[in-house]
Amino acid sequence: SLAHRCHHRSTAMLDVPFLPFCAFLGTLGLLCVAMVGTWCQHWRGGFSLDGSFRTFNWHPVLMVMGLVVLYGAAALVYRIPNTWSGPKLPWKVLHGSLALGAFILTVLGLAAVFRFHNSQGTPNMYSLHSWMGLGTVLLFSCQWAAGFGAFLLPWAPAWLRALYKPIHVFFGSTILMLSVASCVSGINEKLFFSLKNGTMQYKLLPAEAVFANTLGLLILIFGVLVVAALARPSWKRPDSDSPDSRQVRDVLGG
Repeated sequence: SLAHRCHHRSTAMLDVPFLPFCAFLGTLGLLCVAMVGTWCQHWRGGFSLDGSFRTFNWHPVLMVMGLVVLYGAAALVYRIPNTWSGPKLPWKVLHGSLALGAFILTVLGLAAVFRFHNSQGTPNMYSLHSWMGLGTVLLFSCQWAAGFGAFLLPWAPAWLRALYKPIHVFFGSTILMLSVASCVSGINEKLFFSLKNGTMQYKLLPAEAVFANTLGLLILIFGVLVVAALARPSWKRPDSDSPDSRQVRDVLGG
């Protein structure tokens, strides 16, 4: 019908191509990693493994790299149109491997902050940031283990996969937003702790504060864009038995 064709044309006009969006998102993610590295190198004294404040500096870099950027990449694997045809196992392995890489970086980031606190005699786990961050990491570990058991081990029954899949998808987005919230609160906490002397007070908005606040906003934008991409109906992998999927297979010649 004419109305249907008009509707289809309007949605097509509104549609953003996935791959250019991904390229933009990848650039934004790399920018976040570069900025957190620059912040720690230029303003916070660089990196080492000696238990000093330079050991702490690994914490924000590894957390942004793992818990936000690499995790975001893992979440978007199934939105790549190439994954919609052919065997799904290689894409499952890629999704799980990226998530595992993100988890390993995150654990190393936690180790850095605990080593710093313990060597300085600073208490662990007293701030809202630390509670939220550790809660996110624990949720992430459960998510990865449950996903591995349900989707990568061959003996998981189909009914269990079907039951767990929407839960897995929901917690995927939830963990990403918790990661973003943890990073933003951590940046803020670090600025309050660090910018205290007369010329560098946080409230005077020195260059470091502007730079780190901007980093926090970019991390937030990255997380929101990933969640928006995950929620976009036209970018979702069609279910194998749905009419959409048959249509995709026809288009791809499958």
